[in-house]
Amino acid sequence: MLEVYIDAASAGNPGPSGIGLFIKGEGHHLQISEYIGQTNNHLAEFTALLRGLEEAQKLGSTFVSVRSDSKIVVASMEKEYVKNEEFKPYLEKALTLAASFDLFFIKWIPEAQNKAADALARQAIHNQHK
Repeated sequence: MLEVYIDAASAGNPGPSGIGLFIKGEGHHLQISEYIGQTNNHLAEFTALLRGLEEAQKLGSTFVSVRSDSKIVVASMEKEYVKNEEFKPYLEKALTLAASFDLFFIKWIPEAQNKAADALARQAIHNQHK
């Protein structure tokens, strides 16, 4: 099983944003920190989800468990629905990616359990401002 911890950070809402991915399992241990430009926090969280699923696909995993401290991302994936039109393309792409795995789970975790991904997301913003 591949465990994919995702998080996003925005300096302002909207503002400069970054995503962080911490991926472990199946012999992998990846840390990804990426600046994604100006956006709001929710879109940044959906971007982190998409990036995490894309990375899991690249690694060839068939059993993926995503962990996120974003309630909107987790609830949207579980319900396969999002009210905000702006988020719909992100959700549709995420559901398509998730369906490519034999087993896919997403779970909400408290921020305290997502420190590695959070640090990577904040680092992306910090490094962009250097």
